[in-house]
Amino acid sequence: MSSTTVAAISGKITARIASIHIDPACNTFLNDCFRQFGITVVPAEGDPILLLNRQKFEACVLRLYDPEADKILKAARNSPSNRRLVVYGIARNTQEALRYSSYGINAVLDEPLDRQSVLKVVRATHLLVIHELRRYVRIPVSSQVEFDVNGRAIVGTTVEVSSGGISIRCLAPLPKSDPIRLTLTLPGIEKQYVRAFVCWYRESDKVYGMRFDSTDERRLKVRGWIDQYLEIV
Repeated sequence: MSSTTVAAISGKITARIASIHIDPACNTFLNDCFRQFGITVVPAEGDPILLLNRQKFEACVLRLYDPEADKILKAARNSPSNRRLVVYGIARNTQEALRYSSYGINAVLDEPLDRQSVLKVVRATHLLVIHELRRYVRIPVSSQVEFDVNGRAIVGTTVEVSSGGISIRCLAPLPKSDPIRLTLTLPGIEKQYVRAFVCWYRESDKVYGMRFDSTDERRLKVRGWIDQYLEIV
């Protein structure tokens, strides 16, 4: 059993998530969800931009339709101590989730918040929050991905990115056997182009699992982005 699991089971808090402009009732709900994984919710007092420049957090959560969302995310990503923090964005629709994809929104919580849905997201991302980064090679990030399918452009949203492949949410059907040319928009670097194959599909939430073509050396640029994100290089 990993130290992460032990910490979560014992109830020991190992990481802090800054809750920005979230009401007390919602904070209580979020804390109940996160604390099961050794993470405590800390309501941001006062100016969140000053707070992010003065205190270190492992993650933050905010509503992506907050009028100050852009300024807050910019402050977080430009903060020497918080630029790598995991960002949870609460969104009412896909457009809100993608609006700030350049800041590297790691996970999106759909509003209205549902306990099982939130727990599912936290379970998938908590290792990243508590800094077991080198073991957690799948990076949760919500950004735009474009597909070239027989000359037709299709747009989806990334769920997780790894050095070997990617999972994406896409409403349009994708071919199960032919290679697909992807255009990835990852935060901090120029657009990346790589070929991939569909290897699994989850009908319940329209998520595809895709494996990068091993003969396409451009996939190494995605690996380089992951290494940089995890500060391995």
